[in-house]
Amino acid sequence: MKLYFAPGTCALACWIALEWSGADYDVEKVDLRSESYRKINPLGTVPAIDIGGPRPMTQAGAILSYIAELNSQSNLGAEPGLEARFEFNETMNFLTGDFHPAFWPYFVPQRFTTKSDAESLAAVRTASHARVERVLEHVDGLICNTGHVYRGKRSVADAYTFVMAQWSEKFPKSWRAYGNLAPFMEKMSSDPAVKRVLERSKA
Repeated sequence: MKLYFAPGTCALACWIALEWSGADYDVEKVDLRSESYRKINPLGTVPAIDIGGPRPMTQAGAILSYIAELNSQSNLGAEPGLEARFEFNETMNFLTGDFHPAFWPYFVPQRFTTKSDAESLAAVRTASHARVERVLEHVDGLICNTGHVYRGKRSVADAYTFVMAQWSEKFPKSWRAYGNLAPFMEKMSSDPAVKRVLERSKA
């Protein structure tokens, strides 16, 4: 199993999950704009993971759920029961469908305007602040006082949240301003597996 990643991206969440799971895996750093990577993933995005099938699989949420189910002994996925799985899927869908896209106007403002001048692009970035604050507030509520995003236990949702919440460092109101999210981020930063991944991803 090989994970394709780029530094600073949500692919690091998959890497952290692989570390937590105890899976046997390799990683490869890629240039998203290179022709060689486009042959691996025509979308030109990460993460992608080769599990020995006819093509590498993509989409962070799907990959994280696969890692959790493949290594069920690590207890990184949903708790047993229909409602517990429903809540887990809701949490993961929020992270992929709301949390992650909230940052897109900031990082790629040209996608959200027909104008290309600096003032217009800056306006798009500024408009993203309110959306990012809203999703940070929601995840802060999910964590509550449990220290985790899903049902008070470590799960792949923790890894995904940690990596993306780091992006808010660039915003006027970062993760540090939230009473539950801040200690969660600090605890995650001190996790040995997280520290290994962050260090190796910079190499």
